[in-house]
Amino acid sequence: MGVCSEDGKVQVFGLYSAEEFHETFDCPIKLLLYERGWMNRWKPSVLHEGEGNIRNVKWRGHLIAWANNMGVKILDMISKQRITNVPRDDISLRPDMYPCSLCWKDNLTLIIGWGNSVKICSVKERHASEMRDLPNRYVEIVFQFDTEFYISGLAPLCDQLVVLSYVKEISEKTEVECCARPRLDIVQPLPESCEEISSDALTVRGFQENECRDYHLEYSEGESLFYIISPRDVVVAKERDQDDHIDWLLEKKKYEEALMAAEISQKTIKKHKILDIGLAYINHLVEKGEYDLAARKCQKILGKNTELWEFEVYKFKEIGQLKAISRYLPRRDPVLKPLIYEMVLHEFLESDYEGFATLIKEWPGDLYNNTIIVQAVVDHLKKDPQNRTLLRTLAELYTYDQRYGRALEIYLTLRHKDVFQLIHKHNLFSSIRDKIVLLMDFDSEKAVDMLLDNEDKISIDRVVEELENRPELQHVYLHKLFKRDHHKGQRYHEKQISLYAEYDRPNLLPFLRDSTHCPLEKALEICQQRNFVEETVYLLSRMGNSRSALKMIMEELRDVDKAIEFAKEQDDGELWEDLILYSIDKPPFITGLLNNIGTHVDPILLIHRIKEGMEIPNLRDSLVKILQDYNLQILLREGCKKILVADSLSLLKKMHRTQMKGVLVDEENICESCLSPILPSDASKSFNVVVFHCRHMFHKECLPVSNTVSCVQFCNICSAKHRGPGSAILEMKK
Repeated sequence: MGVCSEDGKVQVFGLYSAEEFHETFDCPIKLLLYERGWMNRWKPSVLHEGEGNIRNVKWRGHLIAWANNMGVKILDMISKQRITNVPRDDISLRPDMYPCSLCWKDNLTLIIGWGNSVKICSVKERHASEMRDLPNRYVEIVFQFDTEFYISGLAPLCDQLVVLSYVKEISEKTEVECCARPRLDIVQPLPESCEEISSDALTVRGFQENECRDYHLEYSEGESLFYIISPRDVVVAKERDQDDHIDWLLEKKKYEEALMAAEISQKTIKKHKILDIGLAYINHLVEKGEYDLAARKCQKILGKNTELWEFEVYKFKEIGQLKAISRYLPRRDPVLKPLIYEMVLHEFLESDYEGFATLIKEWPGDLYNNTIIVQAVVDHLKKDPQNRTLLRTLAELYTYDQRYGRALEIYLTLRHKDVFQLIHKHNLFSSIRDKIVLLMDFDSEKAVDMLLDNEDKISIDRVVEELENRPELQHVYLHKLFKRDHHKGQRYHEKQISLYAEYDRPNLLPFLRDSTHCPLEKALEICQQRNFVEETVYLLSRMGNSRSALKMIMEELRDVDKAIEFAKEQDDGELWEDLILYSIDKPPFITGLLNNIGTHVDPILLIHRIKEGMEIPNLRDSLVKILQDYNLQILLREGCKKILVADSLSLLKKMHRTQMKGVLVDEENICESCLSPILPSDASKSFNVVVFHCRHMFHKECLPVSNTVSCVQFCNICSAKHRGPGSAILEMKK
């Protein structure tokens, strides 16, 4: 390290060695180079003189740069040659007031700052063909730009520059130019300009009286430290690390950004802890009144730390914001003390029944002491017994506590949609034996389906007995049972006649038709009492009294079409005779008969009985229809006859073609009589084989001798099985 003072003394001493150099000068200092020579003595040599004071010297590697009033020179220590002279740009500035600033970025790159101009110079090797009498190195200015302020110092920072700037500004009060605080700027050099990356104004003592020459910037390359020197202060600057960035974010109360930065750089930060930043963030949000956001951040920041969770819950309780944190409390891994959850539930129970019900539904029942909460709800119900929210919540609590019977009573009272799900889930059929009416009143469809699906748990007899005083519900149950199985509830079919007649007449007739266990006399009695004509007609016909049924149709219903339909169903000649006799003096009935009778009864029987002179509506159309029906029947018969003949001929031809085909006989076939191979093992021998079209084969000598003269024989096997005669013989001889 070298130091000097205004009295001309110069001292140089080693930082890591005991070497020292002392010299006192009585005149302005020249630029001298002291080299250790023979006998370890210092030998001085003048590097430059004659151009005024040397304002700055920087030595790096084998290159020495210095600045005087005229410009900047660079000396190559290897060749002992001066390789360049960079002249001063702005000669209007006094060199003693605005001295040159020099710094080496590396062994071959020199940065020059003078006035408001910056040059970046690169030392390069000269090609051998260009040397002649020139130095073997030369300097090229690779970047040059001007700044808005005067330069007091320069230092490299990676590929950027640190610039200590001297600033003058106009006072707002006196409107006179004065010295401002010096600035430390970081700039990015560009070929003809620069980009400002950051700028900081420095507060140093007495900056109002300082000039540009009073500031200096030095840097320690290995430690990335920068020293700003003024007459009264030395300011140390260093590159900001992530800890500094987080400090700045916290100072600006940008907690979320600080937390994110800490998470990203958690392996490199030394000063801060993510948890501490997170807790500070939560406190900040609480102070701002953003309670919900603060509670939501607890999930991420507190994680699985139960102690911190419980601490935060109590803190939220103190400020009356337990509701805010309730939604975010952990429910699994970790689980807090039951007291915490009970405290939150009590808070809701005092002020928000709906919120309380939501928590009970969402939280697992093992988070808190169920008995305590149940008692609390019961106490509140004493003040408001009909509160549906509290009743529904109490039922859920009973369910968690496996007191399903009580839960079921409440659900039925509330007519809650989950009652059937509860019964199925916990198999509560023994608990609903005496609550069947309540279930049916609530939802008869679902209740009946459930009872029928679980007939093994609640018998049909028990259900019918429970519904004895509610016949309308009894009918719903028995009707659904009958639709599922016509025989299971047969003992109740007699009862069902009255139930259908009272509550569901449209389904009475289908029931009478489908039931085989219904007492017809009882049904007929009920239908006649209630004057149910259609049902009575059906019962009369089913009991064999078709004439009475037809009479009732004609007299009660006066519906000729229905009477004709009934006669067609019964297909009884006497019924047609009765129908004709009843209709013979009623022209509308005669018209109906003429239109429909043709396919069942000879219409001549009806026409002969019509009295002369009787006016019959649409008689001509009816007669035309009879003729058309007759022609249609003739056509149908002829068509059927043609189809029958064609089919018979087609089948005959098919049979003929089949019988004309050959039959394969090989070694695998056997004689159906002796069961030996049909073909001889020696093919050269003569043999006789008889093959029928039914594929049965015999040796000719194995067939029985026919007594008939005809040579046509039939297969004995097929004849014995009454399959009809076999086809003609295919006789093979060789």
